[in-house]
Amino acid sequence: MADILTKTPASVMPMNALPERFDGQALPIDLHMHSTASDGALSPEALIALCASRGLTHVALTDHDSVAGVERAVAVGRQEGIRVLPGTELSCQWRGINIHVVGLLPSGVSDALAAGLTAQAEARRRRAEQIAERLEKVGLANALERAREQAGSDRPLGRPDFARALVSAGVVPDMATAFRRHLGRGKAGDIKAHWPTLASVVAWLLETGGVAALAHPLRYGLTRRKRGQLLEDFQAAGGQAAELVSGFQNPDITRDLARQLAERGLHASLGSDFHFPGGHLAPGSMTTVPRSAVAPVWTHPRLQAAMGDVAPVA
Repeated sequence: MADILTKTPASVMPMNALPERFDGQALPIDLHMHSTASDGALSPEALIALCASRGLTHVALTDHDSVAGVERAVAVGRQEGIRVLPGTELSCQWRGINIHVVGLLPSGVSDALAAGLTAQAEARRRRAEQIAERLEKVGLANALERAREQAGSDRPLGRPDFARALVSAGVVPDMATAFRRHLGRGKAGDIKAHWPTLASVVAWLLETGGVAALAHPLRYGLTRRKRGQLLEDFQAAGGQAAELVSGFQNPDITRDLARQLAERGLHASLGSDFHFPGGHLAPGSMTTVPRSAVAPVWTHPRLQAAMGDVAPVA
């Protein structure tokens, strides 16, 4: 895998240039998506084919605590004429809150990150056992086995697998209710004791030559002040970017978050957090970024070669 990860797609095919700053236009880019290598519904190959059909030119596969699908995604990307940036989404803790960090990995996976991913897989195994034990107390019999059936493979289990199991067993009517009652923040299935610290996962990504981007900072239920504290601690740990847009969100909130990123010198990333077809999100579907002074993540020095040329904006 190291060979294909370190071959920059830029050397293989010409690509459309991305703008050097946000100008209010929709962009053919999605740097946060999931496949069957974690809790997504599509194989890496099918996901990249879907991206191609939707006209995307620059994407990243960011499965939870895994790069198992990256090699396949990169190969299909070359066939489809899409730049596929290797990536992952790492779970961690910050002040008692479960936080996710997207790692964009133009140079592949170092030994330190590989060891971290192995530790994350073990943490997910222990966490799944604990979630299952708790969910059995609220009526989901054989919770671990039911979640495994929903996963359909031997990959590490995540909360969406347990959510689908709750729905399948008739304990809750839908996924949203499963998270609201049993798996969301502060609920029985929200277990974070096994995750490393925010600073630890950022260090893994920096050591491997990647860019650490705070995932969906608007989804943690934080006040603006506490979100600012998270961004500051993340930056102090070496974090370089945050997702300015994750799927669909209020444009005014997007502008406010852009100001918070620009004030701290953080780059802005974009991603749909796509998991499965048929929902309200699809690859590349997200709120358009308004004109902003915040720098796009593809202009970061560590990503410029992998992401290709940038074009001036009038």
